[in-house]
Amino acid sequence: MNTQYLMNNYGTRQHTLVKGEGCYLFDRQGRRYLDALSGIAVCGLGHNYAPLTQAISEQAATLLHISNLFNIEHQARLAEQLCQISGMEKAYFGNSGAEANEAAIKIARKVGHQRGIDKAQIIVAQNSFHGRTLATLSATGNPKVQAGFEPLVEGFVHVPFDDIEAIKAAAGPNVVAVLLEPIQGEGGVNVPAADYLEQVGQLCQQHNWLLMLDEIQTGNGRSGEYFAFQHGNAKPDVITTAKGLGNGLPIGACLAKGEAAEALQAGNHGSTYGGNPLVCAGANVVVEAISQGDILANCRARGEQLRSGIAKATEGSALVRQIRGQGLITGIELTQDCGELVEAAWQAGLILNVTAGNTVRLLPPLIIDSEQTEQLIATVAKLILGLSQ
Repeated sequence: MNTQYLMNNYGTRQHTLVKGEGCYLFDRQGRRYLDALSGIAVCGLGHNYAPLTQAISEQAATLLHISNLFNIEHQARLAEQLCQISGMEKAYFGNSGAEANEAAIKIARKVGHQRGIDKAQIIVAQNSFHGRTLATLSATGNPKVQAGFEPLVEGFVHVPFDDIEAIKAAAGPNVVAVLLEPIQGEGGVNVPAADYLEQVGQLCQQHNWLLMLDEIQTGNGRSGEYFAFQHGNAKPDVITTAKGLGNGLPIGACLAKGEAAEALQAGNHGSTYGGNPLVCAGANVVVEAISQGDILANCRARGEQLRSGIAKATEGSALVRQIRGQGLITGIELTQDCGELVEAAWQAGLILNVTAGNTVRLLPPLIIDSEQTEQLIATVAKLILGLSQ
């Protein structure tokens, strides 16, 4: 394969995958790999999900694209499904999580201007990740991914995650919103206290701020509920999601209610491809499968099996600092950097990744079964324990 014409922003890629089936991926030699990454939390229904394949095949033979100058039936249906599940009132569709977060940021600023705030501020968290466009990069709480792209977009106030007092201290006359991930994924699978989002929501109500939740990674069943905020009593004004929404199709959604739902009017924002017939036809199948079946229950059960199994298999190891997660997003924080485990896992027939330098992140498909979970536990534990040899 000739890759010389590709920019090097992903670094040198050593391996090629050509086929997927369920929870497995295959290389050109036919070797099988258990997928514990799901395209970075994208393929929640696994690979080659037959109803999705059928839906996009039928739609491709009918209508791929007409632009948002016209009504799109599948788009309207998808908006209805997502709003009913989330409790939101309106939906905007883009092509990615970053675009969904861009829409949320623009909503917050528009609301700020409507309130007479010329330089609106959004409180965000340290160690967060919201995307790689300039605005979402600026909202992201990681100086390493921001380096080289300055000057950043102004208007973001970074505070420690899972620290309600820090948000209270950041209050000011220009603040219009708080933007948080319910669980920080790229930041190391950081799970806040059970009542953190609810407390933030109460603070937002007190100050008349928008509570905006980035459910790009945690949404679409990944946490064991359709949206992670549904594990508690938080009441967001804006929700963004993508990744698992299309199971591989490029789609992102910004959902809103109340004042936030009415902020964007004709001409304020748009997307050429966002919410086109093809991606929405597929996303409707995905949403229906995750929300109506037993997939959420399986996600919760397999997540508990995974974390308890790894804890037992690595018990007594000084390498394992903490195992955390919810549903099928799991982080295993080690006492040392462990980037070499990615290649070691590949050699062992497993696909995973390492985030925040020292945290093994596991994001298997939501359809993973008990036997496959045991295979995952055994392989990961062996890889971790092998670091000490």
